Amino acid sequence: MIPPTLPRRQLLQTMGTGLGMVALPAVLQADQRQGAGGSPLSPAPSHFPARAKHIIHVYLNGGPSQVDTWDPKPELTRWGGKRLPLGNLTTERETGVALASPFKFNQYGDSGLWCSEVFRKTAAAHADRICVIRSMYANTPNHEQSMRLMNTGDERLSRPSYGAWLTYGLGCENQNLPGFVTLCPGLPVADSSNWRSSFLPGIYQGTYLDTRKSSVTELLENIQNNSMSPSDQREQLNLLQRLNRKHQRGRQDDAALEARIQSFELAYRMQMEATDAFDVSRESKQTQESYRADTIHGRQLLIARRLIERGVRVVQCYHGDVQPWDSHSNIEGGHRSLGQQADPPVAALLTDLAQSGLLEETLVICGGEFGRTPAVEIPLGSSAPPTGRDHNHHGFTVWLAGGGVKGGTAWGSTDEFGYQAVEDRVHVHDLHATMLHLMGFDHEKLTYRHAGRDYRLTDVRGKVVDGILA
Repeated sequence: MIPPTLPRRQLLQTMGTGLGMVALPAVLQADQRQGAGGSPLSPAPSHFPARAKHIIHVYLNGGPSQVDTWDPKPELTRWGGKRLPLGNLTTERETGVALASPFKFNQYGDSGLWCSEVFRKTAAAHADRICVIRSMYANTPNHEQSMRLMNTGDERLSRPSYGAWLTYGLGCENQNLPGFVTLCPGLPVADSSNWRSSFLPGIYQGTYLDTRKSSVTELLENIQNNSMSPSDQREQLNLLQRLNRKHQRGRQDDAALEARIQSFELAYRMQMEATDAFDVSRESKQTQESYRADTIHGRQLLIARRLIERGVRVVQCYHGDVQPWDSHSNIEGGHRSLGQQADPPVAALLTDLAQSGLLEETLVICGGEFGRTPAVEIPLGSSAPPTGRDHNHHGFTVWLAGGGVKGGTAWGSTDEFGYQAVEDRVHVHDLHATMLHLMGFDHEKLTYRHAGRDYRLTDVRGKVVDGILA
């Protein structure tokens, strides 16, 4: 009989070519990923030298209109009020005549990058640092599916989010903070599937914080233990960990159990640093005012900067609850108001990162899950004149800055009306492949064996967009 205390690796080896050998690759994969520090979040090497160490993703949930922000279409203005000659591509709802953009476009920077007044501050200060991908496309015009695709690489099933993949591959530079943090006032559609770890170990799941809570003690509930000293907590946790490890001996394949054990350790370590990291009141008055830290979105972006400078790998900042950019009506009023909320803090973030030198190692991404139709949406059951745009996954815009991206660049194009990506088209899988490349990974080799096959973020597609790399 094999002794019950035999190590897993030796136990499997003694089982020869039986079922133990089937599980061996996954076990070795988990063992090797522990890192030199013995933690699954210990820093690990990438496949090749990285251009970026961190990602800040400003997620404009709901689908901002490309033809009203970064993709000017003079032909759309000329055809305003008329039926488009190319016909209407399939969308969720019926559309009608062309809707000219109500926003004024200008060129900015030495590069002459075009942008509308919706993001005027960001463009005026940082046009030469920004790469606008005008030729993005996705698979479906539905929020849930497209948001899941943008965040996990699969619109149908719950797959590991790109933040989980990156923390799995790279770990975290700071063992006292999570590797992947999600900041959102409420929940977006498809809720936690946007940042979960799925079949990756649970420690790599995004740590979600509801940023409607402004004080640190509300944002980080139960972060401080007011009844016990840190040394007493450590003794208590050591006892708990010994009991958990004893319980785990007969349950070595229970990933959820391992995730819970690791979460206790992370929560304890966070007491040392999290309160400081999330407390924007420690910033100067000038910095707080530049970010508009008295607003939810401004506070989120300031927290994001404070987190990445402390070694957090990925921070996602959702602009609002559910899908605020979903302008099915009143595109002018809706996008103007949303731009006033989002534009100044984004401009402040890029300025702050550039001045501190962090922009060189931080990839900033801004965009939504899809765009909007150039044609006006016909409202159902309403006699009011149509003033909005429907979903459009055939062509939309995402921009990137920092972290090895070629600034002052407009990559690809949609057709003359902004309906469909036609030149240098970039699928979401291509965007993910490029993000991983900038972080030092070959997207085809960052894999995890699950259910008998090797999975990756880009599934079986994706190519690096070399033309946007500096």
